[in-house]
Amino acid sequence: MKQTKLNNGVTMPLQGYGVFQITDETICKAGVKAALAAGYRLIDTAACYGNERAVGAAIRESGIPREEIFISSKVWIQDAGYEKTKASFTKTLENLGTDYLDLYLIHMPYGDYHCAWHAMEELYKAGKIRAIGVCNFLPDRLLDLILTHDVVPAVNQMETHPFCQQKKLREVMEPYDIRLMAWAPFAEGQCGIFSDPALASIGKPYGKTPAQVILRWLLQEDIIAIPKSVHEERIRQNFAIGDFELTADDLAKIHHIDRYKPLILDIASIDEVHRLHGITFEQ
Repeated sequence: MKQTKLNNGVTMPLQGYGVFQITDETICKAGVKAALAAGYRLIDTAACYGNERAVGAAIRESGIPREEIFISSKVWIQDAGYEKTKASFTKTLENLGTDYLDLYLIHMPYGDYHCAWHAMEELYKAGKIRAIGVCNFLPDRLLDLILTHDVVPAVNQMETHPFCQQKKLREVMEPYDIRLMAWAPFAEGQCGIFSDPALASIGKPYGKTPAQVILRWLLQEDIIAIPKSVHEERIRQNFAIGDFELTADDLAKIHHIDRYKPLILDIASIDEVHRLHGITFEQ
């Protein structure tokens, strides 16, 4: 499996499995086990997903040594702040049944995320987390975080797919060697992405689906991807992208279908700020 090197020297798989919105414990465990059986070694979860316990149980039951699996989780807005972030992190370790995380992320650029980052820096320096990063940070807040603290984020997880390729954000991240991690790489099925003519035409000569073309594009762009599926066959298909390579012409075609705006989450929207602040949960 292809790996990428983070800006602190830690290596991370480029192909991952995400568990957003898989709230049923049995289904979540089955999905993670299927992903690990298919070859995935990066599993991405979050405190607010409510499935960290299921993820941890699936990893233990897989029989794969913990050190071979890269686990990523996140701290939510309600737990932003120095003490609250440390408490949330402790609960995340308990839920997952592990004594360290490979990657810990600030989930949203809202609330007291500066103090959350300070807590995460301490946990990182203490060896409890191998790498720290953020999610949904646009250039202004990303740069503010970098210029205010000691540790530069290793990862920024953002909505990224062929219709929203995050080109401008990637230009800001490049000098700091921050890796882009794509959530919703299939745009949650919006805008007919699975039947898009450009993606279908690219995949046809290789015998690959538009979904596989998307994941291969992300792989070749050195973007970490965490597609979600609860169907075993689709999980295997999503992983099976190592036997073909997109040409420069293929990549150019994908470049031209960028719409330069998010389809799912407009992080700068006032309505979204209110909505996301209103989401609370019991960890």
